[in-house]
Amino acid sequence: MKLAFQIALRFLTSNKSQAFLITLGIAIGISVQIFIGSLIDGLQVSLVDSTIGSVSQITIESSERNEPLDNYQEIETIIGKNYEEVTAFSPTLTQGGFMLFDQNFDQMLYRGFDINKANVIYKFADAILPGGAMPREGEVLIGQTLANNNDVSVGDTITLISAERDTLEVKVAGLIDLKVASLNELWIVGDMKIAQKVFIYDEGNATAIEMQVEEPFDADILTDRMTEDLKSYPISIANWKTANEQLLSGLSGQTTSSLMIQIFVVISVVLGIASVLAITVLQKSRQIGILKAMGIKDKTSSYIFLFQGFILGILGGILGIILGIGLLFAFSTFALNPDGTPIVPIVLNPGFIALSGMIAVLASTIASIIPAQKSKKVSPIEVIRNG
Repeated sequence: MKLAFQIALRFLTSNKSQAFLITLGIAIGISVQIFIGSLIDGLQVSLVDSTIGSVSQITIESSERNEPLDNYQEIETIIGKNYEEVTAFSPTLTQGGFMLFDQNFDQMLYRGFDINKANVIYKFADAILPGGAMPREGEVLIGQTLANNNDVSVGDTITLISAERDTLEVKVAGLIDLKVASLNELWIVGDMKIAQKVFIYDEGNATAIEMQVEEPFDADILTDRMTEDLKSYPISIANWKTANEQLLSGLSGQTTSSLMIQIFVVISVVLGIASVLAITVLQKSRQIGILKAMGIKDKTSSYIFLFQGFILGILGGILGIILGIGLLFAFSTFALNPDGTPIVPIVLNPGFIALSGMIAVLASTIASIIPAQKSKKVSPIEVIRNG
């Protein structure tokens, strides 16, 4: 084995340009695999974050339409004790109504939360426009478009009106941009006490419990568990996956296309290495024949080319990882949105990068099997006879 390894190194160093070209071919293939795989991962993270990253991923509501959740605190306690996968949850009391300010009368949707808990889900603090602040007791946040349409500014006092004409005056603590036009046109956000006063709900009532989970794609599994654990309560549980089937289909298509591209890249690398090393067998047939005449066995001669493939795979894998990461950073540096942020956030997955390096070694080693088998057929008598 040691002798075969030393001869493999000698063969590679004797034709450095050829070895460099093979290494570069492997590196380019692996760098493309890393670049495409990481780019697709980043795109998926961006899509998931923009669509469900700041919304409820699992929602518990009353099974009776338009009826509140009674004693929602009991359900919250069960979730808090038994579901470590839930990263944030908040009760909400949501009702439609109207807003009155300076003779302007407009439709609105009031969303009452436990603000601190809901902020983890909806990231209200990040959505507040300059000049505003998180609401305190008796204060609200108002959607940017709704505020602009009615000339509402930070510090103004507006009147909330329910469908039953109950009213309450509240102060505007800030304007928010939730990046969704329909939300900016309708939402007014505050605490649940305001909602209970305007819409006449008991203190222990909520219209829903909203939550986010550690792994969003496991939301359906958690939903099934919750449905079983909370079956004694008159509730219904929905998750984002059932409401976003088209998004899931798109993400699945992206993953499949990325995998297919990576597979074909690896196949092209394998074929390229196999063809070059097969030619190397012909080029080195005289040396192999002489070595066999000196007593080297067929098995040892085959190891020479297996070691060549292994060495080339390691070198190509290392260079490919460097090139791949370089491509990713170049893309994130030059492909930017108008605000200076990357068009697609780059996700560096150490496990995926390590796997790509291992694929380079494995692919080049497998590719060397064909020339290794050909080397066994080299006859020292014919080599010596033919000069």
